[in-house]
Amino acid sequence: MFAKILLIAASFLVLWSVTPHSSGAHGSKQLYRVQPYDTLWTIAETRYSGDVSRAIWQIEQANHLSGADIRPGQVLVLP
Repeated sequence: MFAKILLIAASFLVLWSVTPHSSGAHGSKQLYRVQPYDTLWTIAETRYSGDVSRAIWQIEQANHLSGADIRPGQVLVLP
């Protein structure tokens, strides 16, 4: 009986270790709906600390933007 329980536990551990798990290393992402008169600069300035230019670049990369053009109602992923 003990061997059966040990085999089940070992099987569970093997299955758990080979399945993908989120590490949370990338942090949480937030969605932001662009408001009238928003720019990437104002969004980055109010949502991030530090280098605003780097934050703008991160927003552009996360949303596959080819430039700084955004429009009201657009939903952006904020990394």
